[in-house]
Amino acid sequence: MAYNFTLRGKTYSFKDLKTVLAKATPERSGDVLAGIAAEDNKERIAAQYCLSEIPLKAMLNDLVIPYEKDEVTRLIIDDHDAKAFKPISSLTVAEFRDYLLSYEVDGTILKDLAPGLTPEMAAAVSKIMRNQDLISVAQKIEVVTKFRNTVGKKGHFSVRLQPNNPSDDPKGIAASIIDGLMYGCGDAVIGINPATDNPQEVSKLLKQLDDFRQQYEIPTQNCILSHLTTTLEIIDKAPVDLIFQSISGTEKTNSSFGIDLHLLQEAYDAGTELNRGTIGNQMMYFETGQGSSLSANAHHGVDQQTCEARAYAVARKFDPFLVNTVVGFIGPEYLYDGKQIIRAGLEDHFCGKLLGLPMGCDVCYTNHAEADQDDMDSLLTLLGVAGCNYIMGVPGADDIMLNYQSTSFHDAMYLRKVLNKRPAPEFEEWLLKMGIFDEQGNRKELKEQMLKLKS
Repeated sequence: MAYNFTLRGKTYSFKDLKTVLAKATPERSGDVLAGIAAEDNKERIAAQYCLSEIPLKAMLNDLVIPYEKDEVTRLIIDDHDAKAFKPISSLTVAEFRDYLLSYEVDGTILKDLAPGLTPEMAAAVSKIMRNQDLISVAQKIEVVTKFRNTVGKKGHFSVRLQPNNPSDDPKGIAASIIDGLMYGCGDAVIGINPATDNPQEVSKLLKQLDDFRQQYEIPTQNCILSHLTTTLEIIDKAPVDLIFQSISGTEKTNSSFGIDLHLLQEAYDAGTELNRGTIGNQMMYFETGQGSSLSANAHHGVDQQTCEARAYAVARKFDPFLVNTVVGFIGPEYLYDGKQIIRAGLEDHFCGKLLGLPMGCDVCYTNHAEADQDDMDSLLTLLGVAGCNYIMGVPGADDIMLNYQSTSFHDAMYLRKVLNKRPAPEFEEWLLKMGIFDEQGNRKELKEQMLKLKS
């Protein structure tokens, strides 16, 4: 279906919804690289105006990737909840924005609405929202998940402790874990990107983590971020807590990752049978990121942010414990500078939460991007205000194995302090019991050192 909009005497024509969405996207280097971005700001504004007038229900028929060509599209359409969608079924994209921002619409209403929303609806409304709007709506939404502790409650903020090591050295990993725990990190998950996907080595790492967890009775969950097929190979032999996989928003991209919806279902069923959680059994962990479909030449002409939102439909299908967008990891070819990374992080968080997901974010950038740690401090703080469930905790914020810049244990302490947020409740009790934190959330040894200095 073609869409037209006249701006200052000039008529702009867009051949379909996919084109309108791409042209309406705030400037993004990846869309420029793909040849689908607006030619200039005038065309972008015209596309945003045009998009704002499109009825939400049109997105159930004008599909960005044909139903018969893509299993993610089929998932989106087949799982759409018409009853949940009914309260907003008559709205345009602009009216939906006003609805989301209204004071009367709270987190309970948005939770009930989530099954009725498609990723394209979430992406569309985000494209006509300011950063402030994205933050304002996202902070209304509470998505709580449970395994050995509770992540996502309002007033709480969690951290994935990421003790990566270039050679999977057990001592190096152990040192990073202890360091992170001393800063109150690790309540989301203690998760390692392994240097090798060898099943025997992954099993060894899982046993090391599980032995450590049990020795100190830590109420958290572990994960080795190996490929799904590796996890399935060892799932009956190793102490698997969370099951990890990178996912994307098109069938072709997921195929390039070596997965499909059937394999994800197999992993979900296997993890459910393990029943290793103590207070809940949500055990899937998904990572996403804008640009993955373009880098795999599998985007079908869909803009990278809409592709990203479609990945959340895949995640939503499997009731995950954690989801996070690794926002600046691919590089400046997709998100050129700090401004684009900040915008993308807020979009991803907003769309994920709106679709009912427990969203975290790896606030990160590569060293060849036009970004620095000040940009990451800004995004970190904005996401904290927006109600992000968790971030990464990397020693010194510098991942020496993956070669990118992320957030540190200290960054998590900063955010909890300035926004008065606490770790996951069960994990905070453990920190107090172990004498690591005091009742005010301060590290005890630092407080004692300050008192000694004053005396």
